[in-house]
Amino acid sequence: MSMDADHPYVPRDLKLPGYIPVFLSQSTILAVYGAASLLVVSLMWILSGRIHKISKVDRILMCWWIFTGLTHIILEGYFAFTPDFYKVKTPHYLAEVWKEYSKGDSRYAGRDSAVVAVEGITAAIEGPACLLVVHAIAKKKSYSYVLQLSICLGQLYGCLVYFATAILEGDNFATSMFYYYAYYVFANMWWVFIPGAIAVRCWKKICAGCHVQEQKKSKTR
Repeated sequence: MSMDADHPYVPRDLKLPGYIPVFLSQSTILAVYGAASLLVVSLMWILSGRIHKISKVDRILMCWWIFTGLTHIILEGYFAFTPDFYKVKTPHYLAEVWKEYSKGDSRYAGRDSAVVAVEGITAAIEGPACLLVVHAIAKKKSYSYVLQLSICLGQLYGCLVYFATAILEGDNFATSMFYYYAYYVFANMWWVFIPGAIAVRCWKKICAGCHVQEQKKSKTR
């Protein structure tokens, strides 16, 4: 299994010396991820319900931010800082995730510099910031909307770089159309639509807050 071309990814001439095939099945990988995500979101929903006078929207946002924050830190952090994950010889779940996901975008297995940079920044900066948002919403901090807007813009920019660089490089990194749409498109579109919606909401909240402050200032003049 150490031949350079002995892997399932596209392009076929991608060099992956020492590649070890995926141990876990696709269904197992997705089931574990789904179950872990559901557990995290459920616990956050329950805990957020104990916060005094918190809206359902804020509770949903807390669930999203804890989910995306841990995804950035754990999943993307592992990828960014484990360059030889495709060589792992034992069923390490995080390595299995990225070997499986690389069927939809082989730039991960091939350690494309743009992908590594985007994922590294996301894991190191945006991940912890997402967890800080959970605290900010729970404690009703004044910087909550500004922080959420900043992270959303970072996530949208990361997605833009991710998709744009793929197009510029030929957009031929998936083993089949199924993996292209299931992994490359579907799995990533949530980090376009949800941050986009949150960014609009935060922008409106910030503008409304500024308007109120302007009104207060005009009354005191």
